[in-house]
Amino acid sequence: MAETNTKETKKYSRMDFVSDQAVRWCPGCGDYAVLSQTQKVFPDLNIDKENIVFISGIGCSSRFPYYMNTYGMHTIHGRAPAIATGIALANPELTVWVVTGDGDALSIGGNHLIHALRRNVNLNIILFNNQIYGLTKGQYSPTSEVGKRTKTSPMGSIDRPFNPVSLALGAEGSFVARSIDMDRTHTMSMLKAMYEHQGTGLLEVYQNCNVFNDKAFLDLTDKGSRDANRIWLEDGEPIVFGADAEYGVVVDGEGARVVEVAKAGHRNIHVHDASAANPAVAFALSRLSYGPYGPTPLGVFRNVEVPNYGHEMERQIAEAQAKQG
Repeated sequence: MAETNTKETKKYSRMDFVSDQAVRWCPGCGDYAVLSQTQKVFPDLNIDKENIVFISGIGCSSRFPYYMNTYGMHTIHGRAPAIATGIALANPELTVWVVTGDGDALSIGGNHLIHALRRNVNLNIILFNNQIYGLTKGQYSPTSEVGKRTKTSPMGSIDRPFNPVSLALGAEGSFVARSIDMDRTHTMSMLKAMYEHQGTGLLEVYQNCNVFNDKAFLDLTDKGSRDANRIWLEDGEPIVFGADAEYGVVVDGEGARVVEVAKAGHRNIHVHDASAANPAVAFALSRLSYGPYGPTPLGVFRNVEVPNYGHEMERQIAEAQAKQG
């Protein structure tokens, strides 16, 4: 997020953020939905277009800068957070967005991602997670489940997958959230919440690759199962879910676990606190699911105010200049 804009900003529509480039993703790809949601929410953010920059690495999602009618840069594999960091620090007036995928961000780019998170640079990171390498035609990725059969794991992957939310919380990310490409309203609300946060934000979006990993998120998108598996995290509210709110989440010495509300009792259901300084409970919530299978938390896991890297750097520069007279 950029600094709060006090001057009057030009009024935009969604079409003001649509570029003249033909969108080239596979028909039915979840990327279309996220692009549309981003273009739709931006007029509500009160940002001047000339202060918006989109930075991407390599992968299907990394075509994003071409399709947003803003400034942007399609960089190299895994390095988007590093380049975005330089841009954000060089010009704090800019609102810098990073668009990346599970392969780009968590494999070759893993080191850059965790350091951007721990430094709390003013970045908004959208991480598309389709649990596969789509651009290179279907190899297993750092988020593919154990046993996943692909071109590079014909007998089934033996790698344990990353949980991007757990990884971000482990790096003490100050804003960490998760949404689904199919849920337009929720994804837009998460994008807006991330923008309003000062510091590094990471929004993981479960994004369907209908060519190489179709229906990977069926538990969360199918009408017959989604109510029983979507755990909505709402700050200050008890964590309950199910068609009749019959299930809930309890947090105790063993971590977070799903219970039946009638058996556990309403007073024992955990009340979500996204602003808790200690990320331990948010991390426990992120471990309720290992991938999008069964009950899975969605929403803001953590949203805390911690020192911003750019502000601290500017303070040190000002102090050094003052000493030099």
